[in-house]
Amino acid sequence: MARKKLETLTEQMFYVLLALREERHGYGIMQAIAELTGGRVSVGAGTLYALLERFEKDGLIRRTRTEDNRKYYILMPEGERTLQNEYERIKNQAADMERVLQKEEES
Repeated sequence: MARKKLETLTEQMFYVLLALREERHGYGIMQAIAELTGGRVSVGAGTLYALLERFEKDGLIRRTRTEDNRKYYILMPEGERTLQNEYERIKNQAADMERVLQKEEES
């Protein structure tokens, strides 16, 4: 049975893909996520490497090189589409919340 495409991403998945808009190795990905989120989001090594393996199998990222036992990865076009779809989904959720809050303020 074919693996189902990702329809929604967890927060950790989102930030791993976001970090891989630039070529990075595992520890660099973790550092980028911590920096991007001000430490609010962290991804443990086990989770990160499981996600990298899944994303690579799904064609969202590719390994670019191995240097000093560090594997480097970069986002592929399919990964960029997945990331953009999630971004749109999040924006739509935020817009829905805004509408609800605005209605409550008008009441």
